[in-house]
Amino acid sequence: MNLVLACLFLYILAQLVIAFWYSRRSRNETDYLVAGRSLGPWMATFSVFATWYGAETCIGAAGEAYAHGLSGVIADPFGYSIGIVLVGLFFAAALWKRGLLTLADLFRGRYGLGVTRLAAIIMIPGSVLWAAAQVRAFGQVLASASELSLLFTITLAAAGVIAYTTLGGMWSNAVLDLVQGIVLLIGVTMLFAVFVGLGGLEVLAALPRERMDFLHERRPWSALETLAIPVFSTLAAQELAARVLSARSAKLAAATTAGAGLLYLAMGLIPVAIGLGAPALLGGEVHHEQVLAEFAQARLPLPLYILFLGALVSAILSTLSGALLVAASLAAHNVVLPLKPGLNDAQKLFANRAAVVLFGVIAWGIALASDSVYGLVQEAGGMGSSGILVIMLFSLYRTHLGGARSAYAALIAGTGVYLAAKHLLGYEQPYLLSLVAALLAYLALAALPQKRTRP
Repeated sequence: MNLVLACLFLYILAQLVIAFWYSRRSRNETDYLVAGRSLGPWMATFSVFATWYGAETCIGAAGEAYAHGLSGVIADPFGYSIGIVLVGLFFAAALWKRGLLTLADLFRGRYGLGVTRLAAIIMIPGSVLWAAAQVRAFGQVLASASELSLLFTITLAAAGVIAYTTLGGMWSNAVLDLVQGIVLLIGVTMLFAVFVGLGGLEVLAALPRERMDFLHERRPWSALETLAIPVFSTLAAQELAARVLSARSAKLAAATTAGAGLLYLAMGLIPVAIGLGAPALLGGEVHHEQVLAEFAQARLPLPLYILFLGALVSAILSTLSGALLVAASLAAHNVVLPLKPGLNDAQKLFANRAAVVLFGVIAWGIALASDSVYGLVQEAGGMGSSGILVIMLFSLYRTHLGGARSAYAALIAGTGVYLAAKHLLGYEQPYLLSLVAALLAYLALAALPQKRTRP
């Protein structure tokens, strides 16, 4: 085992120890899913930042900037940072005041248990795909630092994260997000300092105009589609809602979420800058998903290279554990446990932990079968979120327009139109079409006369 791999294994082992220590704080579902709603400003901010700053931000965005210029990074970091800030400004406080455990809980009082269960089922695949993207990226990092096969490293990555997410839940996630976020800030900032020292700013200033054009190689509607997916899917993301609900006050939830969005944008621009400058510094023959790792390996001395890999692993671990916890909470809390009323706290915790293991194994399988981190993340954002966003807006803003059948229509139309338009018809703007379809379906069913029942 080489020194780099040994240091990474020790870092991952430390994560497991912290998770085991904080697992003792999870005495019930509220502790396990939203950390007892007690996170302070530092943990709340870094929990949002570290959860969102994942493989697609480091590996994916650098690779897309390297291959396509700024037109390749409309979604990340720009789209996701806009979405996070909007949640902080307009949704975080309202969600926190509802006292929810999951975003799907928002729909129960307004639309009933059936809509809640369907919404949870629709949200789960996106979280699992997002987790799969992180598993694959984690495996690639371990493989690049060793002679181990990608199959082995992806399997090892999945096993480690399943273990520590299962143990600690949101408490360990939040603590580890703080640790990982700090390591991430140091590592990425250090890499940018090296990039500047090598003349990176001069390289960026000399780039041809098309490399800095957001619409290069894109039509306006295509660019709007690419931007809409991260913005609107972030508004309706359980991963972000879980962090919002974990803060200790509504005001804190709003401020920390908006602040985390700005921090995300600032740190997300660093991989983009390195990706834009990499053709001049590394040449044009590097595989796009290996750009950041190749730059670090070629330009950093060994101690700083190990620190960079620690930062990269931190970004992946925090996002992966958050996605697994979200899929598990939706499945256990909103789908399975309502079918078995009367369970005690220990039984509910067991159900949530079992769901983490189940979805971790599924994410591992998808990671092995896929070939693109960035593609998995885009698919995760687009799938089902349009219908969720529509019924979320009608639930939060207290309008009486529409009921359960309107919500069913929006969820089914949004998901069905997206899948059909993207995978069957090859339509270029499937997500925008699904948003329109979900909204029109909701309004159409709301406009129909309601069936009256006797009191």
